[in-house]
Amino acid sequence: MDIRLNGAQQRLPAGCSVLQLLAEAGLADRRVAVEVNGEIVPRSAHATRLLLDGDRVEIVHALGGG
Repeated sequence: MDIRLNGAQQRLPAGCSVLQLLAEAGLADRRVAVEVNGEIVPRSAHATRLLLDGDRVEIVHALGGG
């Protein structure tokens, strides 16, 4: 299936969850905000929220520093 991840086309296996996407992107252990089709996905739902063909996903992660 194909999704838009932060504006870029991304191909994923069918049945991929938000958590699997984060793991693939190397962000599974980071504090991130995930939005799918304009709706925030709570961290507690990352493992169960499945992505669908054509979904628009935005991932924002905080960077430390000062």
